Amino acid sequence: MAPRIQNSVVSNSLLPYLSTSSTSSSSTCLPRLATTCPSSHESWRSCRSFSSTPAPQTRRRREMFAWLNTEASILRSHTPGTTNYLMRTNPKLRELPVAETRLFPANPAYRSESILSEELREEIYNRVVKQKKSVRAVSVELRVDMRRVAAVVRLVELEKRMEKQGKSLALPYARAIHEMVPVTPLDKPHEEINDLPVHRLTNPQIFYPVSESRQFNRVDAGRVFSAAPALEHEQAAKDVADPSEAISRVTQNPSHIELVGKGEEEQQVLQPADVRIPHPHMVTSTRDIRLVPNESAKHGELYQARLSKQDAADQERKRLIQERKEKQTQRVQPADSRFEFRINDVVVSQETTGKDGRNARAPGRRYGVPNYDRKKGQVKIPTRVEV
Repeated sequence: MAPRIQNSVVSNSLLPYLSTSSTSSSSTCLPRLATTCPSSHESWRSCRSFSSTPAPQTRRRREMFAWLNTEASILRSHTPGTTNYLMRTNPKLRELPVAETRLFPANPAYRSESILSEELREEIYNRVVKQKKSVRAVSVELRVDMRRVAAVVRLVELEKRMEKQGKSLALPYARAIHEMVPVTPLDKPHEEINDLPVHRLTNPQIFYPVSESRQFNRVDAGRVFSAAPALEHEQAAKDVADPSEAISRVTQNPSHIELVGKGEEEQQVLQPADVRIPHPHMVTSTRDIRLVPNESAKHGELYQARLSKQDAADQERKRLIQERKEKQTQRVQPADSRFEFRINDVVVSQETTGKDGRNARAPGRRYGVPNYDRKKGQVKIPTRVEV
């Protein structure tokens, strides 16, 4: 029995799958389909006969090829050093500076971000590795985010290691990418280095009434968002009198920040934006310049002194953490063995394992927290760089 043909559009791709008998039978049914075809409100395609010939050119298809052969013909050839976006097809906007980063003429909000040039990348590596400058100082000097600076140093070090091992690099691909997208040269800033992400404690809207005689600043707002009690009047007055010392006290000793909450809900008090930004010493330097604008030489000395003090505090904190880990680790290396066993004492309690026994502070009660390194679908590459 021949298959029943529905009264709808049937694609030509069904023809190879129809047998000879079914094709002949279905061809006899086409006149009946035509008689039952609705009025002109529906498309004529629903009642046309089967055909193996290609469909004719539509109006939009003809307009597309006409546009490719006229206005968009300049996109066929690419000029090295410039972008090849659709903005080049607009004669009114192609000469504007925004044409280098704006991809689509009708969408001004979609912009193409620039990448680091080879000169800027090598300069970052030389200043950090060869000149022994801190990541924070290089970030301020070249206007590149600290996380990007650390990533560049690691990637360049990996590239140089591959060159020593004789491995091939994708240099033609890198050159092509640098010719097709915007590139930041060495003498220009790359990005904003003091961007502050939105903290989760600031998401709710809080109405907190205060008296008109009280001075309510960012420190008080952070304590309100954290549900922490207000500071003592003496401490608040001391922080207002010397804000630079208040910032240094928190940035150099982040582990001394006040904690609020109990158990798993314990968290640090939300600090003001002057403390949480990546480069808080820049705020202090700007404040010094506004207070004493005529002593530029002294400002530079104070700025470098703050950087050195902050770097020394960071190194000391890392050293103490490493020493604490070494004290808690027992190393055992059997004789005539190339393996070394590192044993750590683990406290298994409800405070460390949590209610479900799978807290990150300690292994579980039975088998510990499983390792997902070999599980499919898990992200096994570094997703961030600790600076």
